[in-house]
Amino acid sequence: MKIVFGIVLALFVINVKAQHLKVIPQPLDVVVTNSNFKLSPKIKIISAEDDFNTRYLKRILGAEHQLDLQVKEKGKKGIILKIDKTLSGELGNEGYKLDVDNDKIEITAPASTGVFYAIQTLRQLIGKDKTVAGVRITDSPRFEWRAFMLDEARYFKGKEQVKKILDEMAMLKMNVFHWHLTDDQGWRIEIKKYPKLTAVGGFRNNTQIGGWDSEKRSGEPHGGYYTQEEIKEIIAYASDRNITIVPEIEMPGHASAAIAAYPWLGTIGELKEVPVVFGKLPDSYNVANPKVYQFLEDVLLEVMNLFPGKTVHIGGDEVKFDAWKESDYVQRFMKKNSLKTPTDLQIFFTNRISNFLDKHNHRMMGWNEVLGGNVHEWQKAEDVVAKEKLAENTVIHFWKGNLDMVTDAVTGGYDIVNSYHVYTYLDYNYGYTPLEKAYEFDPVPEGLDERYHNKVLGLGCQMWSEWIPTVRNMDGMIFPRIAAYAEVGWTAKGRKDFDVFIDNLNPILKAWKEKGILYAEKYRKADFKK
Repeated sequence: MKIVFGIVLALFVINVKAQHLKVIPQPLDVVVTNSNFKLSPKIKIISAEDDFNTRYLKRILGAEHQLDLQVKEKGKKGIILKIDKTLSGELGNEGYKLDVDNDKIEITAPASTGVFYAIQTLRQLIGKDKTVAGVRITDSPRFEWRAFMLDEARYFKGKEQVKKILDEMAMLKMNVFHWHLTDDQGWRIEIKKYPKLTAVGGFRNNTQIGGWDSEKRSGEPHGGYYTQEEIKEIIAYASDRNITIVPEIEMPGHASAAIAAYPWLGTIGELKEVPVVFGKLPDSYNVANPKVYQFLEDVLLEVMNLFPGKTVHIGGDEVKFDAWKESDYVQRFMKKNSLKTPTDLQIFFTNRISNFLDKHNHRMMGWNEVLGGNVHEWQKAEDVVAKEKLAENTVIHFWKGNLDMVTDAVTGGYDIVNSYHVYTYLDYNYGYTPLEKAYEFDPVPEGLDERYHNKVLGLGCQMWSEWIPTVRNMDGMIFPRIAAYAEVGWTAKGRKDFDVFIDNLNPILKAWKEKGILYAEKYRKADFKK
């Protein structure tokens, strides 16, 4: 009896292990079969749609496997792409089914997005001999928001690097590119009504190097920006890959580049050039000045007209309140509007921006300081008390704080995206955030009441760029950790397995190397043990 039980148990273990594929992110449901499909030049792509997915699959198979396959509208053998809208209830907009047997690979999804993601899975399943092992996959994501953020305000990288990142996001089924385009050290988006934003705000004379308190400078100017035509090109590129771009236009703080371009925007009125140092700088928009609101509305109108997505990120983090507290003009405005604290003033300002975005069918997103509360140790407790209530339509981008702050947000009716910095900031080195730590991140905080789990839209990982002047610096910080965040966002919690993930990472690392992506060679905890 014990022998029989042992055999059954062994078979069960083999079967369980077989259900994991060499795919990142790991699919939801996998059944391995005894079939095999051999790719050859004679194979046809069967698709009734002459769409991007069909052309993309043809191009990918050509580039990665030197196969120039013909496309036919009908057929029962080959690689079949199908839309079946009746599957939407089961799979949502992004899910798919992928069935591989001896004479066909069949991809079925309720929408084109799911077909695209199935193609990403198929890419990873194709073996060296162009064989795809038999499998039946039913897959859909855990979270709807799976974001990567690139800060180009500090260091401009250019559209080819952005496209490179979008390609890797697509392969990993990430669907939001959060584009941090403005900050104290640079303004990177052309605004036609205010040309000095890029002519002046897009360039600085020097740059701090060596760390936050360093007196060292690069000795070189730095600058650059995207024209609106270039932004449209990148938007189209992302859209083809089912990636929504969420632009971030920082306000009311982190606004020094704009203030250098148009000094009347500021509160202090002393800024003469774009700052060359990083950190939390003293000036912010003068939110008591009607001209500032007109400026921001003009900017946001151009931004909304450019980006087809319906979310605009306004930052809202790390506002230093001294400039407002020391301004008689701002203090009179606060008294007139019965605003007791600087945080009340910030929420008043933020709500006005939210109302403007709402009027134009857009939703505002901001870092969790926009809610008020004592997020930073350097803020005075009396300054962060708030009686004003933030607009409920706001998406709270949680990056710092504790479970109580998350709970206050979700019980207040707000949706959140969790980017808790301890786990998701890519500017933190691998000694602090090794791959294991990135992989273990759960966007739903431990202890959050289950009733509010659906208020967590998903996660973001952030590539802040103060200390990544070159592409080599950037690649090493992003890759391979981006793959861990992709699996966190897509894969069901019970399907995650770090050992499986590490094994699956090897072919992706090889592909990155062939593409010239300079990923970090040391990324595990063991690499940093003394």
